[in-house]
Amino acid sequence: MAGSSLLALIDDISTVLDDVATMTKVAARKTAGVLGDDLALNAQQVTGVKADRELPVVWAVAKGSLINKAILVPAALLISAVAPWLVVPLLMFGGLFLCYEGAEKLLHKLLHRHEDDGKQAHLEALANPEVDLVAFERDKIRGAVRTDFILSAEIIAITLGTVAAASFINQVVVLSGIALVMTIGVYGLVAGIVKLDDAGLYLSQRSSAFAQACGRGILALAPWLMKALSVVGTAAMFMVGGGILSHGLAPVEAAIHHASEWVAVDGGQWLAAVVPTLLNALLGIVAGLISVPLVSLGARLLQALRPAKAD
Repeated sequence: MAGSSLLALIDDISTVLDDVATMTKVAARKTAGVLGDDLALNAQQVTGVKADRELPVVWAVAKGSLINKAILVPAALLISAVAPWLVVPLLMFGGLFLCYEGAEKLLHKLLHRHEDDGKQAHLEALANPEVDLVAFERDKIRGAVRTDFILSAEIIAITLGTVAAASFINQVVVLSGIALVMTIGVYGLVAGIVKLDDAGLYLSQRSSAFAQACGRGILALAPWLMKALSVVGTAAMFMVGGGILSHGLAPVEAAIHHASEWVAVDGGQWLAAVVPTLLNALLGIVAGLISVPLVSLGARLLQALRPAKAD
């Protein structure tokens, strides 16, 4: 009797772990777009501080990210327990916000092509001995933590939508696991990225010709890596955001499914697998381009409605 009870317990535990692993894998795939953007944005936020202060700043932002998730995970679990009907609207809002962010970044790149002037002024300010570097670092950390809070909220909302129908214990494990793994993964990679130039410089000064070649290669690669992360992160935001919106809009999801089936007849299964991703990305781009002027208009209306301050 005791042996059979133990075996039943082990079987239940293995079933729970299998369910958790499956849901975690699905949630990680759905949050990939936010992860790419989170990685690119945080690497850019940290760039610009003194070389010997880069890792302490990354660590400070990582601690802020953990605090953000310590707030967001219980809040998500409370929503799931008290008002589960809010999960889908929050998920749709998160998807739309992803599309909005992607469109805003895309439009900014197209319409504002003079960022180098601002970067040059930034570097000149850092070289100025009168600049308060402690305050500069503090502002960098605060800005990065604020950005992380928004992106972490998106990650938690997407993950919550994935585990909404699961048991409370599974929700706790998956949400906590995703929050922890994403934080360690993002800021571990950010730490590696911001020190790439130092590693390249170190290798380029070695006596070995091979080490020097590797160092020069890393120094040449580092700027392109940052650009690639930004491009991939933006594209993933449209794909993930559009996918979330299409899943929440039954007619749109059905249309994409029918388009995939139609393409499969003539183009083969590989093309049928690509079409939904492309259509989701197109939906994300359209939704983002529509939302940007609407948000701008709403901000102007709110500003106009505010009572004017007395002189």
